[in-house]
Amino acid sequence: MMTPQQSAPHFASPSGPERNPPPAEEARRTEGQQDAPRVLIVEDDFLIAMQTEIALTAAGFEVIGPATTAEEAVALAGEAQPALAVMDIRLASTRDGIDAARQLYQDFAIRCVFATAHDDAHTRGRAAPYAPLGWLPKPYTMASLVAVVAEAVAGLRRP
Repeated sequence: MMTPQQSAPHFASPSGPERNPPPAEEARRTEGQQDAPRVLIVEDDFLIAMQTEIALTAAGFEVIGPATTAEEAVALAGEAQPALAVMDIRLASTRDGIDAARQLYQDFAIRCVFATAHDDAHTRGRAAPYAPLGWLPKPYTMASLVAVVAEAVAGLRRP
């Protein structure tokens, strides 16, 4: 786990060394990213955050973060305005994921998919006022995470 003073790195997908794509390919990638739903990752476990970013990016989402604290999550959400957040409950700060979800919901109308080992009735009750888009209990597969996020995004787009 990282301390609150450390900043979480942004992970690149494992596609090999960096290269400069041809202009047409770069234009296609940039165009696709503009249409890709933005997803904020809020997770203080380095490996889970990395796996989550790689899986969501491969599935066509634009990943924001990862944020390791509630404060960092709120700051990133204010800048990037993601469609939703994938939120862990235990974070590397005194504020937890439910407190972060409350602030995201109240300040920016951003809702969360909770991906957490804390999936008890009390925790769900605390989060209920902030309209969670789903719950994914740990341990989970990256395929199940992508499916839950895709379903949540689809639900947000319905009138």
